[in-house]
Amino acid sequence: HEREHDREISELITKHEEEMEKLRGELNKEHQQLLDELRQQMAATHKAEIEQAQLQSQALHSLELEALRLSLNNMHTSQLELTQSNLRKEKETALVELREMLNDKRAQEVAILQSRHQLEWEKIKEQCLKEKEDL
Repeated sequence: HEREHDREISELITKHEEEMEKLRGELNKEHQQLLDELRQQMAATHKAEIEQAQLQSQALHSLELEALRLSLNNMHTSQLELTQSNLRKEKETALVELREMLNDKRAQEVAILQSRHQLEWEKIKEQCLKEKEDL
């Protein structure tokens, strides 16, 4: 009876060890599957984070380019306005100088015409006096 009992215990121990080994195998298999899934999730998360960072970087770069474009556009507009202002001042100065020059020329012509008129007047006057004397 004792041997039978020892044999049953031995069978139970063997069966228990086999079940434990089987459970360890299943547990290791599940553990490996969970690790693989976790690695895949981490890789996917990492990839998504990198893509997100790239998108943010591109958006930031686009914003910086737009800011530079606007700044350049503002500078160009300011430069154009300054150039227009300078050209307007130069034009006004040139017109004032031209007006003064034309006024001087007109004054000279008036003086010449007055001088001629005076000379002709004196000639006519002399002629009149001469004709009176002759008469």
